[in-house]
Amino acid sequence: MTADDEGASGQRNRPLRADAQRNEDRLLRAAAAAFAREGADASVKDIAREAGVGVGTLYRRFPSKELLIEATYRHEVRILCEAAPELAAALPPEEALRTWMERFVDFMTTKHGMADALRVVLTDDDERQQTRAHLAAAVGLLLAAGDSRGAVRSRVKAHDVLMALGGISVMADTERRPDLTAPLIDLLLHGVLTS
Repeated sequence: MTADDEGASGQRNRPLRADAQRNEDRLLRAAAAAFAREGADASVKDIAREAGVGVGTLYRRFPSKELLIEATYRHEVRILCEAAPELAAALPPEEALRTWMERFVDFMTTKHGMADALRVVLTDDDERQQTRAHLAAAVGLLLAAGDSRGAVRSRVKAHDVLMALGGISVMADTERRPDLTAPLIDLLLHGVLTS
């Protein structure tokens, strides 16, 4: 790790002022959209412009594109995991699961766009396992909410659902057929739901 990386890491660990946090959130949303569209080759200047900030603001927060990619990935994982309890509280179990599954596939689209860069940036197996565990816990929460209402088959495992969703994402991406996502999610839900 270089001195620049340590400085950026130190910056990321400190709480941000409200305006700086809003800028970072806008940057990470714009970066996720750009990486999903254009992959890791997305222009940082275009990301800054889409976020409504100057490129200097982007580079002060993320001194390299790799740090931006890493932060975008972590931000997307956090948002996805935080959505599970919100969806479980707000929607019937079937709708909560479907909505979360659709968001997961969107997340995977972003991740595929950043895949080459992520292989370089996220080399830690423990971090990958931890991410998978957080995502499985989110699915598990949704399954438990559905099971408590009799809407989900009790033997369905969160890890299996997560792996099936990963397969759906890969197939839709490999075939360049985003229209496959909805019917494949329907098929997965048919195996998960009781009715």
